[in-house]
Amino acid sequence: MRVAVVQTSPGIDADVNFATIRRYTAEAASRGARLVVFPEEAALLADDEIKPRFAEILREVWPRFEALLAELAREHDVTIIAAGYEPNEAGLPYNTILAFGPGGEELARYRKMHTYDAFAYQESAYVTRGSELPPVIDVESRRVGIANCYDVRFPELFRSMADRGVDIISLSAAWVSGKGKEEHWEVLTKARAIENVSWFLASATVGPDSVGLSRVIDPLGVVVAAADAHDEGLVIADIDDERTRGAREMLPALDNRRIELDYSVR
Repeated sequence: MRVAVVQTSPGIDADVNFATIRRYTAEAASRGARLVVFPEEAALLADDEIKPRFAEILREVWPRFEALLAELAREHDVTIIAAGYEPNEAGLPYNTILAFGPGGEELARYRKMHTYDAFAYQESAYVTRGSELPPVIDVESRRVGIANCYDVRFPELFRSMADRGVDIISLSAAWVSGKGKEEHWEVLTKARAIENVSWFLASATVGPDSVGLSRVIDPLGVVVAAADAHDEGLVIADIDDERTRGAREMLPALDNRRIELDYSVR
């Protein structure tokens, strides 16, 4: 199965962002991709300039974003995973990833459970945390787990996906640049692939404050395709089921676990 990981630089103009999503979905489909993954904030950048009017803006932007993803998935016969800010009548918005299937049907809705409250940043000041584990969806007989940016620092979350039979993990991120942050991105994305012996699709935003470096990583931690730290674009790769089976035979880490012992994270 061919996948496309998209690297974009979203801004505060939703129409421009939507045009970018439309363009890259069409290009990915034309190149044979069956699954197209967009980064966090693909619909709208949560810039300080618009935060005072954030709730009002999202009430107009979010329904259009949902409709756009459904339309593009149906038009191009692909599965699309993309993130935006979802209005929340009970409080601050959610940072939500949507997945739509080839028929235009919604496959999953994941509200980011780990807000980025680290490195002197406070995402929880403008986002409500989700309260459910990330979903695992079926895409052409492969099990695909869905996660959002800061989630990658919590390995137990990804182990829960492995327990649900995941073959591929999709991460939509807006990885903030800074001292050591690029190295963290490199290590964490590879680690989540290796420890779960699963493919890892890391889609990130790129720009003055984001590292870019979107990539596709195989189940042994090898980067098979990647974007740079400067430009928007597509990363295309083929998910090789034989490679997955071979990796899990060579490294049966999931089978070697001592789950009969109590090493709960609680």
